[in-house]
Amino acid sequence: MIRRTSTILISCLVSATIAFGQVPRDPTAEPQTILLWQNGAPGALGQSDDDQPSITLYRPWGHNLTGTSVIVAPGGSYGFLASNHEGRQAANWFNALGVTAFVLKYRLGPRYHHPIELGDAQRAIRLVRSRAREFEISPDRIGMMGFSAGGHLASTTATHFDGGNPAAADSIDRASSRPDFVILGYPVITLEAPYVHAGSARNLLGDNPDPRLVEELSNELHVTPQTPPTFLFTTSDDNVVPSENSVNFYVALHKAGVPAELHVFEKGPHGVGLDLGDPALGEWPTLLANWLRQRGLLAKPNDGTAK
Repeated sequence: MIRRTSTILISCLVSATIAFGQVPRDPTAEPQTILLWQNGAPGALGQSDDDQPSITLYRPWGHNLTGTSVIVAPGGSYGFLASNHEGRQAANWFNALGVTAFVLKYRLGPRYHHPIELGDAQRAIRLVRSRAREFEISPDRIGMMGFSAGGHLASTTATHFDGGNPAAADSIDRASSRPDFVILGYPVITLEAPYVHAGSARNLLGDNPDPRLVEELSNELHVTPQTPPTFLFTTSDDNVVPSENSVNFYVALHKAGVPAELHVFEKGPHGVGLDLGDPALGEWPTLLANWLRQRGLLAKPNDGTAK
């Protein structure tokens, strides 16, 4: 009788767990890759893997879903993607906080130039927002993170966005492309001298870009009160992307009244990723977690999206 009662109790607990979406996710499960456009991306120059932008979904495991999500854009000077230490590793770190992560594979120069890269990032935000219920996330807690050139792409989404096209035939295009918060790691921000990263600018715009386009994509010049709250970190030692990129963006955010937090570490080279082994610079993920927590992004939402 005791064994039968226990079996029934366990069965009921399992059923309740499934019903409320509390089934622990397997951390060893392979992530899911989703094409941003199922029938070919606009402006595609071929059908190879490099012509098909996508997001790779990394779900949190256990019961600590927060409903918050982050789309991560790896760096690579707009010419390649550092998708391991500036993509998957960051995604796994977010998962440990109960945050759903998507690593963005966007199209690259010199094969592709602006506005293709921005279009890919905006499409990723729209897709994640339009499928929020499926991904068990909140549609108003979708962040964009970028490292280096990926930071330029993320800051471009933060300063160049729209509310979606309600008349669009594609339901994804009806969703807003504005991220709800932005995280920038040693980002490229400006395309203007003297702080421009020449390689990123060349891959994004070509050899002789229109000066008006250079100005349009120097994102420190386009911050408004509607720019999302932003967390930035960089180092004084960075001799690839000068820290003035982050500092000038922070100043613009501060002047516009946008909540922002900036950390400039004294030591550390460019492209460090999480860098958890450094006793000083390796603290930036903890500072980010504190910032997310302070903004309520690590608490479960009240709308039932995350169980």
